[in-house]
Amino acid sequence: MSVAKGFIILSRVKPAVGGETRVSSGEKKKRNKTKVPSLEDYLQQRDYLGALTLLEFQRSVGEKEEHADLWIGFCAFHLGDYKRAMEEYKSLTTKPDCPTDVWVYLACALFFLGLYKEAEEAASKGPSSPLQNRLLFHLAHKFNDEKRLMGFHQNLEDVTEDQLSLASIHYMRSHYQEAIDIYKRLLLQNRDFLALKVYVALCYYKLDYYDVSQEVLAVYLQSIPDSTIALNLKACNHFRLYNGKAAEAELKNLMDISSCSFEFAKELIRHNLVVFRGGEGALQVLPPLIDVIPEARLNLVIYYLRQDDVQEAYNLIQDLVPTTPQEYILKGVVNAALGQEIGSRDHLKIAQQFFQLVGGSASECDTIPGRQCMASCFFLLRQFEDVLIYLNSVKGYFYNDDTFNFNYAQAKAALGNYKEAEEFFLLIQSEKIKNDYIYLSWLARCYIMNQKGRLAWELYLKMGTSSDSFSLLQLIANDCYKMGQFYYAAKAFDALEKLDPGSNYWEGKRGACVGVFQLILANKEPKETLGEVVLLLRNSGNPQVEYIIRTLRKWAKDNRVLLS
Repeated sequence: MSVAKGFIILSRVKPAVGGETRVSSGEKKKRNKTKVPSLEDYLQQRDYLGALTLLEFQRSVGEKEEHADLWIGFCAFHLGDYKRAMEEYKSLTTKPDCPTDVWVYLACALFFLGLYKEAEEAASKGPSSPLQNRLLFHLAHKFNDEKRLMGFHQNLEDVTEDQLSLASIHYMRSHYQEAIDIYKRLLLQNRDFLALKVYVALCYYKLDYYDVSQEVLAVYLQSIPDSTIALNLKACNHFRLYNGKAAEAELKNLMDISSCSFEFAKELIRHNLVVFRGGEGALQVLPPLIDVIPEARLNLVIYYLRQDDVQEAYNLIQDLVPTTPQEYILKGVVNAALGQEIGSRDHLKIAQQFFQLVGGSASECDTIPGRQCMASCFFLLRQFEDVLIYLNSVKGYFYNDDTFNFNYAQAKAALGNYKEAEEFFLLIQSEKIKNDYIYLSWLARCYIMNQKGRLAWELYLKMGTSSDSFSLLQLIANDCYKMGQFYYAAKAFDALEKLDPGSNYWEGKRGACVGVFQLILANKEPKETLGEVVLLLRNSGNPQVEYIIRTLRKWAKDNRVLLS
């Protein structure tokens, strides 16, 4: 689920209101004249669009403010128009009297454009400063350079900006509790830094504490009800706590905000609507956003997986170097799906390693996804006792989850616990899963092992003619024979004999028919079944048929059983 980061208004500056004093009519006229706000007024109110409009107007009429170009770059940056900011700062660097700090400002704009190498080059031309150190700290994280990251970390001071930078790195490295600790300490020192509550809420969201995230977020939204980031996060919480419709209703509040000047908000809304609507419009919306919103690529991969287009999902994710648990998990899922589809042990091995890496990590081992990963790892290793240890630890969260119940039932059945496996297979509502051969074959086996051969036979009758139905027929024939349910074994072997006359299914059919006769003799099968056995035998052209039928007829005659 995409929860974007962005600039958040920390506070609102309200003009002071003084007491009323008597004034002359001339003074009233002067006051009634509309006063044009100054650049400082706009900046104090964080109205960067207004400030930028004023600066561009002044530039067009030749009334430039002091350092107007710098201010234009500043406003464009804070509006999220990093390309415009980059162009302004680049233009400034070509001038002989350009302040050296501009190189760092340019580097910041390049960083937000994803041009990390260029950002590093520009930053190196600027003077050493806390801003430069913070930027290089983040670049070291982007380059996965741990040595340099720790070096810049040591240069951080106990000041708000540096601590916020450190918290954001913790967040991006999935160290959410460490980030929360910093944000809470800063909130104790600066209670008016309301935006920190959004960051805390983001961390709780990432920790799967959606209700706690919602409570923290509500405090911020009381003060800033039109925040793009906060409303988006609220919608995401609703998606996790309730469903896509509830989330979409919250997202409509974002659509209705006309004052929203961030371009990314429109893209964010389009992206999240696809997620909330279960993938509707994914192919139209997500591809152009792959390099804009990080989650767009992951959600497109998920869409392809749901459409059973495993190869396309693999093509999209194979070059992605995973850095977050979600990326490792998704790469594991894709490799597992592809490995099972094409029978590749290499892909299954890669999937197992990804799952083990996430499930065994200190930050994820006690989370629900972490335990699911360990279950998946052991599933691929066919260590089903270990699978159930991990699935049982999270079972309470997935009672109505079809995928969970499918995997749980398979693990139970693999260990021979067919009664409980059957119960979990029957909880599944998804038609897609219920039409899957894996589901049908396992459920048929559970029925047979639980002495319900008739239900297994009915599963076969509902299937169309295909290679899967032929495989299911073989399973029913052999498992029913093994479990002494000879009547349905005989019917299955008879059907197999008709479908593949060249194969030697006669021996199985003969044994099953004799087995039915034995059950009749032991009073464990109705005598009337003998008539059906004779009909099944007549379908075969084997010379042994007549001898067996004569024996059955003689017994029937002696015991007054009518063979129709």
